Amino acid sequence: MPGTYDFELRPGEPVDISDSVSARVRARYFRDVVGEFATGVVIVTASADGRPVGMTCQTFSSVSLDPPLVCFLPAHTSRSWPLMREAGHFCVNVLAEDQADIAGVFASKGADKFADVLWRPAESGAPILDGALAYVDCTLEAVHPAGDHDIVVGRVRALSTLRAADPLLYHRGGFTTTRP
Repeated sequence: MPGTYDFELRPGEPVDISDSVSARVRARYFRDVVGEFATGVVIVTASADGRPVGMTCQTFSSVSLDPPLVCFLPAHTSRSWPLMREAGHFCVNVLAEDQADIAGVFASKGADKFADVLWRPAESGAPILDGALAYVDCTLEAVHPAGDHDIVVGRVRALSTLRAADPLLYHRGGFTTTRP
């Protein structure tokens, strides 16, 4: 039966996809199943040594109302995350459905991500991107290692909605919108 695999992936079980075909199949299956959950798309930014840095992320969530906390999960391979961590702050920009192109730019490595992007500084100095639906400006509260990613918790210092539009979503390995 398509989409059915004869193995069990146990929570906490290490999966090294370089070791075997079986491990690669399990990792792909894991991604396919989890990819059924649609997520919003954000660009997380910071100001590092006076220069803007940023990355696209779809693992963002609110954590607590009191105190107001949010989290995002950057990969250990991210080039932007170490600069953000050192800066001690970040700004989450919630993307609109018409911002898939900018999400693609900020998901790339090596490009000047801010070359064609208009922005203004948040209270922390991190960029608030023009066209975003909302922003959440944070100071770094905690970092928890989690497999090949970090769980980054930020204390909210300022936030606002910026415009009304449908959000950009990530589903089944690609960008999509709320409309069929």
